[in-house]
Amino acid sequence: MKQNQKIREIWKPGTMVYPVPAVIVSCGDYDHANLITVAWTGTICTDPAMLYISVRPERYSYGLIKERMEFTVNLTTADMARATDLCGVKSGRDTDKWTAAGLHKTKGVTVGCPYIEESPLAIECRVKEIMALGSHHMFLAEVLAVLPDGRLMDAETGRFMLSEAGLMNYAHGHYYSQGAELGHFGWSVKKKK
Repeated sequence: MKQNQKIREIWKPGTMVYPVPAVIVSCGDYDHANLITVAWTGTICTDPAMLYISVRPERYSYGLIKERMEFTVNLTTADMARATDLCGVKSGRDTDKWTAAGLHKTKGVTVGCPYIEESPLAIECRVKEIMALGSHHMFLAEVLAVLPDGRLMDAETGRFMLSEAGLMNYAHGHYYSQGAELGHFGWSVKKKK
């Protein structure tokens, strides 16, 4: 072994797949809607379009989601960083997070819970299955509607410019804004002209 080579430490098992999206999930009905920040979320499959969120059963939003079997995933931006953190540390049992975070409700299209007006993209979902996995339960959900912010649509191409939204992610206890583009899908094997 080389003298300056470092040996890796061995840590106990943990969830260190970072960065992850920091999203705010809206749940409940329009008049009694709550918000919860979730970092454990992702795509399950594209056809049918499905995603998941993982939530601790003791969280207030857990019961709202389980009761109605629907929720909306709202992507977050750097401008929403303070609101995103607040929705993760305050409880909806005793705080109106919409007011405290300065966020605005918009009536859902396919679900009874509202989505966040400030979010660049809202994804309305219906729960298909709840998997009790330990500290968190996973809500496997079918995507019912995707609601992009029209201000991010390129008028000429019709392309959704999500990369211009200033999306935020979460890594090991900290929030970050996304950096510069490094490439696009397939660029590593694209033939040069």
